[in-house]
Amino acid sequence: MATWNSSSSPATSPSRHLVSYRRRTKASPPRRPSSSESPPRKMRSIADVMAKSKPVVEQEQDDSFCDVTCEKCDSGERDDELLLCDKCDKGFHMKCLRPIVVRVPVGPWVCVDCSDQRPVRRLSQKKIMHFFRIEKQIDQTDKSQLSQEETRKHRRRSCSLTVKKRRRKLLPMVPSEDLEQRLAQMGSLASALTALGIKYSDDLTYVPGMAPRSANRSKFEKGGMQVLSKEDLETLELCRAMYRRGECPPLVVVFDPLEGYTVEADGPIKDLTFIAEYTGDVDYLKNRENDDCDSIMTLLLSEDPSKTLVICPDKYGNISRFISGINNHNRFGKKKQNCKCVRYSVNGECRVLLVATRDISKGERLYYDYNGYEHEYPTHLFL
Repeated sequence: MATWNSSSSPATSPSRHLVSYRRRTKASPPRRPSSSESPPRKMRSIADVMAKSKPVVEQEQDDSFCDVTCEKCDSGERDDELLLCDKCDKGFHMKCLRPIVVRVPVGPWVCVDCSDQRPVRRLSQKKIMHFFRIEKQIDQTDKSQLSQEETRKHRRRSCSLTVKKRRRKLLPMVPSEDLEQRLAQMGSLASALTALGIKYSDDLTYVPGMAPRSANRSKFEKGGMQVLSKEDLETLELCRAMYRRGECPPLVVVFDPLEGYTVEADGPIKDLTFIAEYTGDVDYLKNRENDDCDSIMTLLLSEDPSKTLVICPDKYGNISRFISGINNHNRFGKKKQNCKCVRYSVNGECRVLLVATRDISKGERLYYDYNGYEHEYPTHLFL
């Protein structure tokens, strides 16, 4: 690199002096505008922008969809649940469609009349049997007669014990005799579970990452848990065998626009009849404190809150998930209650059973108290 040498003269080394002079020269200071000159504009003025911009034409509001009503119920209410077909511009409530649309579709949506798919009106017998994993029967008449004889024997034996309330025993369910009626009952449950994305399960499920089965021990219950008697255990096993054969209690799942999915009796149900067992995923309560599931059931109340267990029927469940609760803050709530949930110790494990508390007539909806053990469930908004 060439450097500046003060001892050398310009005459003896002109080229060296020129190179070093160019490299060592500092940049000239920036030129400052005089006070008379106006500063340069970096942005255009608003007057220039408005002069070159195009005028905005206000479009008239389209009121052609203000009077759209549902093609099923002829109602225009609940417009937030009203879907418009992209082909025929007809309106349909999400709850009025079959199958029910749970969430607002993403992208274009067409109704059943405009689509190529045929509406599913009812499930076939084969699909219902596959959905509930019903065992195939060689001779259905003999088994149905046998189950009816077992039921009559059990009921005849229990009739003499219903005199004293403390000695009352559970009664097995009496399914509908008509096969088509039973298929319609199971079809309503299968449709409701499918609409919510829930798989059918008649047992408690233990999923890795949640509470293990070893945590479900009735000895951990705060204050102890009542043990299911031998007679009631036989009734429970009898009802579970009837479920596997496709013989269910006379219940049907219906949809109410105010209460959502509810359960109605499709036939008479006697007092103290076993209805169903509350099933679902077993998990610790500490893992579900911020869960938005509205059907969580207490399974085990432990002295240690970290060991308290709950049943979450958001992925697996049965008909007990759709039974409604009463309003504890309303004087008419207790009058509507016709069943209860009871926690029992069955073979050392905690189980929750739903039992009828009085005679239930056909067409009556089933209700029980969500706050049977704890008073933490907000039921003041219930109907």
